[in-house]
Amino acid sequence: MSISTITTDDLLCMESKEGLILMGCGGDLQEWVDGINEMFTESGILKGGSRFEDVSAFQYDGMTCLLYPFEGVNLDIGKLAMWRLQTHENFGGTWLSDFVPNRLGGFIGEPSPEPEKPDCALIGQDGNIFNLVGIAARTLREYGRKDQAKEMTDRVFASGSYGEALCIIGEYVNITDSKPETERKPSVRQHLKETKSVEPSGHVKPGRQQER
Repeated sequence: MSISTITTDDLLCMESKEGLILMGCGGDLQEWVDGINEMFTESGILKGGSRFEDVSAFQYDGMTCLLYPFEGVNLDIGKLAMWRLQTHENFGGTWLSDFVPNRLGGFIGEPSPEPEKPDCALIGQDGNIFNLVGIAARTLREYGRKDQAKEMTDRVFASGSYGEALCIIGEYVNITDSKPETERKPSVRQHLKETKSVEPSGHVKPGRQQER
């Protein structure tokens, strides 16, 4: 297991890759890597004995960030999407494919990047899926994307799980927190203990639309 040091310029060349970025990783970086591997294994996000091996560290906006690449790792993406949403305030988690276009201007060599997804403050909201998809659909309509709002809503309610529904919402909007980003606390162990559970509270399983 290794932690390499990269720059944001290196991220610009990773258009064919995907991964989880955690922002504001203070303290011992190896402790962050070991702690995330341990927690994700216990919660079923990492499957079949898989672990993050080649993690990279970089600096952005005065913060130390870690990139956990998905290549060669057996993941339950639905559970990971739930974890990212629930723990965003502590970890600032985002996907590599969202971080580069939204914060660095896009990958190098992209012929015609897709229109930037609108920010949608879902972090800290009531986790009921009807509430989340309603907020996301309203955001899309405000940006003149009515067709996308309907398409997203239809796909969410046809999905088979809460995690899958969150992944679909994330395809249409950039899930954000309404609070400004600040340097996270350096004690990763404390954060990991507080975020052992990945199950959302009070959610409704997708599969049919809410009775009117």
